[in-house]
Amino acid sequence: MSRTLPFIVCCAGVALFAMMDAAMKGLSLSIGLYNALLWRAVAGSLLGLVLMVALRQRWPALPVLRIHLLRGTVVAFMALSFFWALMRMPLAEAIALSFISPLIALYLAALLLKERVGRGAIGASLLGLGGVGVILSGRMSGGYDADALAGAGAVLFSAVLFAWNLIIQRQQAQVASPVEVACFQHLVMLGVFALAAPKLALAPPPGTVPVIMLAACLAFVSLAALAWAYARAEAQFLIPVEYSAFLWAALAGWLAFGERLTLTTLVGGALIVAGCLIAARAGRPPHVEPGIA
Repeated sequence: MSRTLPFIVCCAGVALFAMMDAAMKGLSLSIGLYNALLWRAVAGSLLGLVLMVALRQRWPALPVLRIHLLRGTVVAFMALSFFWALMRMPLAEAIALSFISPLIALYLAALLLKERVGRGAIGASLLGLGGVGVILSGRMSGGYDADALAGAGAVLFSAVLFAWNLIIQRQQAQVASPVEVACFQHLVMLGVFALAAPKLALAPPPGTVPVIMLAACLAFVSLAALAWAYARAEAQFLIPVEYSAFLWAALAGWLAFGERLTLTTLVGGALIVAGCLIAARAGRPPHVEPGIA
């Protein structure tokens, strides 16, 4: 098969994920972070179960369920920290900081999977760390809201969780279909968020229901598109596409929230992306799906 179609599908998947992040930011600002995540998990779980039945997917075995449980729990807390940050900082800036995840994943792979980290990967990590420093220097310049720096810290915390998620994803992809992965990720997240439902859950206003469904559908379609593309083209060919999420996030942030790009965000994002691309050549890190699942 030609690599053109997987490239196009990957571009679409990245763009849809960035749009999902924008939809979730809007939901979080209108109905609160917890309820935005809770009701998206409800919608995503229902959609996943319908697809599982329609496609006659088998119920996973217990060892696979354990992987689903671990990844879903990690993603739940990752989403909480990421979208909490999105409520306090521009979308493009948060996406740029989240790109540090593949570099963190290199060291988690060394720790958890006993993989070797080469000199090229170490140099790439330092370059990416420099990019983070440039973005944070803009945050500490005094031109932002008081809690914006806390938002940047939350993005970096979510990036660590996302890196761990990438390691788990490598194991999960070998034993489960894309539909099963997406379905159980939403189910486990729903289970985590439901623990606080008696105290925090509120019925969503009718006007927000279409946005909740949109966010759930965008997440599902994006995950499926990326899985399809990566099954049909080399990761080294598609990895650069992932960083186009920065452009889509900048566009969505400008159109939906009136957010403006800063020079430190552009420079820092470029350094992080350069570090990730160098690391990809040096050690083929796990590919990064932009934004939050």
